[in-house]
Amino acid sequence: MSTTDFAAQAAQPAQPGPAQRPRYLFVDLDGTLVATDMLVESLLFQVKRSIWTFFRVIFWLFGGKADLKKKLATDFEFDPSLLPYNPAVLKYMDESRKAGVEVWLATASDERIAAAVARHLNVFDGVLASGNGVNVSSSRKLDAIKQVVGQRSFEYIGNSADDVAIWQEAGVARCVRPDSTARAWFMRTQGQVAELTNDVPVRGMWKSFVRAARVHQWLKNILVFIPLLVSHKLGDFASAGAGVATFIAFGLCASSIYLVNDLLDLESDRLHPRKRKRPFASGELPLGVGFVAVPVLLLAGLLLAAVISPQLLAVLLVYLVLTSAYSFSFKRKMAVDVVLLAALYTIRIIAGAAAIAVVPSFWLLSFSMFIFLGLALVKRYTELLALEEAGRDKVSGRNYLVADQFVVMAMGVSSCLLSVLVLALYINSPDVGPLYKTPRVLWALCPLLMFWVCRLWLMANRGLVQDDPVVFAVRDRVSQQTAVVAAIIVALGAFL
Repeated sequence: MSTTDFAAQAAQPAQPGPAQRPRYLFVDLDGTLVATDMLVESLLFQVKRSIWTFFRVIFWLFGGKADLKKKLATDFEFDPSLLPYNPAVLKYMDESRKAGVEVWLATASDERIAAAVARHLNVFDGVLASGNGVNVSSSRKLDAIKQVVGQRSFEYIGNSADDVAIWQEAGVARCVRPDSTARAWFMRTQGQVAELTNDVPVRGMWKSFVRAARVHQWLKNILVFIPLLVSHKLGDFASAGAGVATFIAFGLCASSIYLVNDLLDLESDRLHPRKRKRPFASGELPLGVGFVAVPVLLLAGLLLAAVISPQLLAVLLVYLVLTSAYSFSFKRKMAVDVVLLAALYTIRIIAGAAAIAVVPSFWLLSFSMFIFLGLALVKRYTELLALEEAGRDKVSGRNYLVADQFVVMAMGVSSCLLSVLVLALYINSPDVGPLYKTPRVLWALCPLLMFWVCRLWLMANRGLVQDDPVVFAVRDRVSQQTAVVAAIIVALGAFL
């Protein structure tokens, strides 16, 4: 198998030279001109507005695919300038127009979506799209093309099995990131794949998927080991094994939720200076991958939790309900979002306790809520700083203004310092005596935590905390050193 770019293809004698080029060039939209699927994007947009859209789609399908696309495109609000356009296709279209070729958009997407893209690019001589009850795909698209060109030759750029019928009749056939059926057709008929670009090879999609699933965010799940630590069960292999399995179960479920979030936040991510590079938003990863991966990861995580204990499964289900509520609604509610984020962090600790059959203390849960509310506010604060640098005044998809950054900082610093107070009250409580031989040593934890909190906020204010603050803490060398010192203090209190 050989895959060549356009420059190499143009040099092949089998391809027509400039004088031989067909007068018409037809360009597909989904997966070709843009590295996304507008039908899926319109579905996600409507689902984000109402989860019941999933059930309505079943009934809409009885009216035919064209009717489904029409209903999904109704009130579909999107900015065509933010779509992940394929630069190689744009360049080729521009060169074709300069050579006197008529360039047409030929897509199975709804006519309203196609018209919006055409108006934005302002390069097309005409548009062929689904409408009036006709789904302009495969042979129907070929019929529409023939109505334009008659018996004259034409060039077509597509990407999928639906385009094979058109390529068979085209004078010149080209593709962009072809699927397996399209690739096989090119190899069978031409001996090579006439590809304009293949910027994300299949082997690179696994890396894109790992990024989309946020495997690095699994670091946050180390919180499930806290009950194991504070209950002094580190030497219990059964408990340690349950902790590891809980870590993996939460990671699988959390990854499924990250994928859902990215699928629902395509446009807002494309507006963000860093998030626009995420695999789904940038077009690196097909949206269909997310639709398949979400239930697989979710089911695997739930099954693993069920094997560990029914209590853990119950906690994980509560986590999924809350995080789904966050994704579909509460993330757009000012202040509610950060309180819910703090609760989701705390639930990880509760899950760790459920896995090893211990009851988390009032002190641990109180400390967790305050410290994680502070960390959630760090995350919002850094987002507001980034938007201020980008010259924008409002967070897309969230009810925060750049002007709120100082209030957010004040709330976050206060919450973090309140966690220090809770720690001090715990050390002074009678609950400490049975667990530590020399509890007075634990007082050293308070100034250590104060130092870490103050440093974190100073780093955030300087724009140096760009990841999730929990992930930042795990990766940051000073935070790692602080954790080691804290562990030594706890060990001295326990055994000295």
